Amino acid sequence: MREARACFSAKLYTAAAVMVRRTLEGMCIDQGTGKKQLFAALSDLREAKKIEGRLFDWAQALRALGNQGAHFSKEAVGREDAQDALELAEALLDYIYVFTAKYDEFQQRRAKSSADKSSS
Repeated sequence: MREARACFSAKLYTAAAVMVRRTLEGMCIDQGTGKKQLFAALSDLREAKKIEGRLFDWAQALRALGNQGAHFSKEAVGREDAQDALELAEALLDYIYVFTAKYDEFQQRRAKSSADKSSS
């Protein structure tokens, strides 16, 4: 993700999109997906209920934009698309790594609080 931001800052928007795609690949590996293809890996995350609905759609859109940047074509990735890719990737990473952990902590604390009240 740092490299994606650095590419964006250097106005290398196509490279930024490719680095966002690479970030998604790393996230999928870190989350335990066993699939090599990013489409399949993201589908695994959806089936495991680690992402759902709009997050899955966002991730697929980022994958497609990364593909656009990674494969030679006449269509370069523009500034707005690269900025959107960075923002959406950040939101996805926050959901996977920050919000999920906070929610799990909340649930554990509430369960412990309920258990403590029941035993009193």
